[in-house]
Amino acid sequence: MGIESEVFGDALPVAERYAAFLAEAGVERGLIGPREVDRLWERHLINCAVVAEAIEPKASVVDIGSGAGLPGIVLAIVRPDLSVTLLEPLLRRTTFLNECVDLLELPNVEVRRARAEEVAKEFSMDVATARAVAPLERLAKWALPLLRPGGELLALKGERAAVELEEAQPVLKRFGVRTAELLQVGRGKVDPPTTLVRVVAERMPRHAKGSRKKRSS
Repeated sequence: MGIESEVFGDALPVAERYAAFLAEAGVERGLIGPREVDRLWERHLINCAVVAEAIEPKASVVDIGSGAGLPGIVLAIVRPDLSVTLLEPLLRRTTFLNECVDLLELPNVEVRRARAEEVAKEFSMDVATARAVAPLERLAKWALPLLRPGGELLALKGERAAVELEEAQPVLKRFGVRTAELLQVGRGKVDPPTTLVRVVAERMPRHAKGSRKKRSS
């Protein structure tokens, strides 16, 4: 448990309870595949926890399409200074997330059952996170309206990160983002390092607001 202890520190017992819940209830309810149980720590928990390296202290975070709570719950565990909203439209998943929050006693987490476009006018967050939700060109349309000017989208991506960033350029240009870049976090802790697409938001143009389409189920 060397790397796990290094990454989670004093929060390791909470992370262990979360891992156990994922391995049992998460698998039973179809939120985690059975084959993922043996690699929960490296592939999921640590992979998500190192995203905290890219987040400023005391930030407000919205995790879009939170699913089983990856990375939102992991970030709330490793960074109790963060205020985390888990945004998820499906009832069975929000039920699971609420059970996680109660089990792990996470006072810095709120679960919200909604689609991103339904709450855009309510949110002005510092950071939006997402993992395995959608290609960047679609994800940006959902995430950027949730951010304050200067807020950041941190999208966990795999081998196609650079391709997705290139394909999303027309959408990012329309939203007038300040910067968009690839970033790697977790070097020496997870192999390969976690790849993020970091997009820094600007105020959203009116024509971009009118272009949002409803997310499909």
